[in-house]
Amino acid sequence: MNLAKPRIDIGFATNHAPAALAFWQNEIGLPFDHTQPIRRGYKQHRHDLCGSVLKINQVYEALPDNPPSGYLELLIARDGLAAPQPMADPEGNRVSLVPSGMYGIERIGIRLGVRDVEAHRRFYTEALGLPQGETTAGGALTFRAGDTVLIAEPAADAPHDAAFEGKGWRYITFQVFEVDREHAHVLAHGGREARAPVTLGTTARISMVRDPDGNWIELSQRASLTGSLEPVH
Repeated sequence: MNLAKPRIDIGFATNHAPAALAFWQNEIGLPFDHTQPIRRGYKQHRHDLCGSVLKINQVYEALPDNPPSGYLELLIARDGLAAPQPMADPEGNRVSLVPSGMYGIERIGIRLGVRDVEAHRRFYTEALGLPQGETTAGGALTFRAGDTVLIAEPAADAPHDAAFEGKGWRYITFQVFEVDREHAHVLAHGGREARAPVTLGTTARISMVRDPDGNWIELSQRASLTGSLEPVH
């Protein structure tokens, strides 16, 4: 995968944006960047997450009570820590501040619970083209997307068909140069299509794919990073 930005973004939706914003800005200390209207009743509050973007999606309609996705926890590297500091935001999203270098994390990491580690190894290395890193003591595999570390660990309660709508961590985003090309590559190597590529005004051209457990992955060709939203054929 040809990344337009050497790291992954992550997002969740909330019906209680003020509490979520207060936690992430004041307790975690993430700088607010801007609010981006998405559609009627839906806007996105974007925050700088060590060069990645934390997307807090404010939704006015009640979120469905769907089971959690496989995205378990956000890990944020902080200098000077001797041990991880686990926390949860008002929505129950798990986040830990971790010592720099833990699992190779220098900026952020994302823990993912999966039903089949080998299936995800094939997906991340073949469909997404990510290099595989070390295997942890608990049998989890690590993958690198630029300087973001993805940690896929076996979990008996991992979803088999994760929903996009719902509470908790729901999706990650890869910023790429050519969405149509990357989307086609994922589908040709075992990924499932969730949403075909579409252009959103002058901001971005995006698509959605799903991993072996149905977890949602956004591919985004953002004009501010790529300079063009034209599909490449």
